[in-house]
Amino acid sequence: MKRQAVLSWLLCSVIMTAWPGPPALAQEWRVNFPMCGSVRHTCIVDGDTIWLEGHNLRLESYDTPEPYNDICGGRAEVELAHRASARLRELLNQNPFTVETHGEDRYGRILATIRIGGCDVGDILIDEGLARHWPNGREIWC
Repeated sequence: MKRQAVLSWLLCSVIMTAWPGPPALAQEWRVNFPMCGSVRHTCIVDGDTIWLEGHNLRLESYDTPEPYNDICGGRAEVELAHRASARLRELLNQNPFTVETHGEDRYGRILATIRIGGCDVGDILIDEGLARHWPNGREIWC
């Protein structure tokens, strides 16, 4: 079992080293994120989308409720969306984190995973009831 874990880690390291991604993202970050306004350079859009140094990142493998459009769950969804966004902001502002990039989505956003101490922030939000797995997670807010 240990050998398989070491091999998985090595494979992951090789893949992440081979992926060029935006060069500005290949480091550990400590950033003070505000919520996004009209100017978007480094800010939180919502619970699964951020801007980091001018790069628009869509955080992978999880989904949070929508605060502005495509709202299916009414006021409760909007409130949960704001809680998810606030929690993501809190996590990123209070901890050093790393960013792994994985290409782009159909909207041109960089697909990324943010990790704090090795933990995916999406898993933290899911465990706290603020997000769902994506894809194939049950939409808890509709």
